[in-house]
Amino acid sequence: MASETVGSNADGVGDDAVAAATGQPREAWFARLDEAGAAAGGWTHKAVATWLVAEHGVDPWWAQNVTVAYEQARGIRRPGQRQDGSFEASVTRSVDLEKTAALRSLAAVVEAALGTAPLALNLTAKHPTARFPLDGGEFVLASSSDRPGGRASVGLTWGRMPDGERLAEVKARMREWLAELG
Repeated sequence: MASETVGSNADGVGDDAVAAATGQPREAWFARLDEAGAAAGGWTHKAVATWLVAEHGVDPWWAQNVTVAYEQARGIRRPGQRQDGSFEASVTRSVDLEKTAALRSLAAVVEAALGTAPLALNLTAKHPTARFPLDGGEFVLASSSDRPGGRASVGLTWGRMPDGERLAEVKARMREWLAELG
């Protein structure tokens, strides 16, 4: 299955970073959540994240990170799966362009590859975006943000896929688009 080549949430953020930010490594949080009955009791994503924030003072961003990692570790959520059950793949890279120029360039690459213009193009936002609608409700979202030294971080997200079968294929395709930026 192609989705097996897509990494888990824990692959992106190391255990040392989780422990430094939350006071405990992931496995300690997982054990506490198991003890509280989160997996066995069918806690929702929101319930787990709220428990981490309200009961243990975990920063909300880190609570989301721990929650997704827990759900993946316990087989509640697969890598790439969103809370609503749909799947999403994302890729990023830094380029030697200012953020607006980077987004314009990336939007042109995506438009040429998909054969469709963006439904929405927002160049004035703090983090400019271009949204491309696809068949079946799927979409591609291109984004950019400032990086030090006049560079930009550009990203692509392919969302609302009904299953995880194409995750690796979609990520590879989007990486090719990012490579075209030079």
